[in-house]
Amino acid sequence: MTGKPIKTRRLAGDQAGIAQAASILRAGGLVAFPTETVYGLGGDARNGEAVARIFAAKGRPSFNPLIVHVADIEMAGRYGILNAAARDLVEGAWPGPVSIVVPLRPGADLSPLVTAGQDSVALRMPDSPVALKLLREFGGPLAGPSANPSGRISPTTADHVLKGLDGRIDAVIDAGPTPQGVESTIIGFLGDRPSLLREGAFVPSLDDMEVETVTTDQPIAPGQLASHYAPKASVRLNATRAHPGEFLLGFGPVAGDLTLSTKGDLVEAAANLYAALHECDARDVRKLAVAPIPEHGLGRAINDRLRRAAAPRD
Repeated sequence: MTGKPIKTRRLAGDQAGIAQAASILRAGGLVAFPTETVYGLGGDARNGEAVARIFAAKGRPSFNPLIVHVADIEMAGRYGILNAAARDLVEGAWPGPVSIVVPLRPGADLSPLVTAGQDSVALRMPDSPVALKLLREFGGPLAGPSANPSGRISPTTADHVLKGLDGRIDAVIDAGPTPQGVESTIIGFLGDRPSLLREGAFVPSLDDMEVETVTTDQPIAPGQLASHYAPKASVRLNATRAHPGEFLLGFGPVAGDLTLSTKGDLVEAAANLYAALHECDARDVRKLAVAPIPEHGLGRAINDRLRRAAAPRD
């Protein structure tokens, strides 16, 4: 990417728009597309220049690997080695909001930038009709991190995408708000037991799974940096009331200036989380207090994002 602004097109989520998007991708361009979780920024995962443009558009560190989106399990097997446990999971959970990290298949024609030079790869089959039609029309794997500037709030609408990346990418497919609103769960299959690498919209059984919390500067999966998903405001968690000068984001019995869910519904809260943070940015909120969120089910994923949003920033 040269740094010169380009005209970002807004495409419809119909067959004509998907065909235009696939053509842009084949030419090495970048297209933001909806999934069931958030909007992803798609580029040909086999094309090093296209993947480099993703990093440049997002301002993303090159040591932070990307998730490769695939159309089906067969395509996933071309790029990663799925052991029996990984295959059992995806056969029951795909398409859906869960990504797997597996050994990179030798000879896989992926850009090394996608894997950050590591010998593993993150794979996902999204549960979105538009995303799946795009993958099939394109006919290959798409690198697809969230379509926002690195470290900032993930986008759940095309308008959110354009607010952060207008002039940096070629197009966005506008198919309305995403229904789930929190990124995919990431489960690793690199050792003897599966490991939970990132909480997300898929809530796995943890009985036979290692829970691995990684906040280093050398992540093996996306979304593991300590500071991430951050609004402009400083963030204070587990607030039952606002301090002077704070904007309160409520949940359940804690009423706020905005509320993730008045009913205390974690599904509703997850769907509303990023839209609420974008609204805080739009209102130029500088100090944000967030009500307590229960630490179970989807609440674990919501709290993971909020803790990273509240982490110290460089």
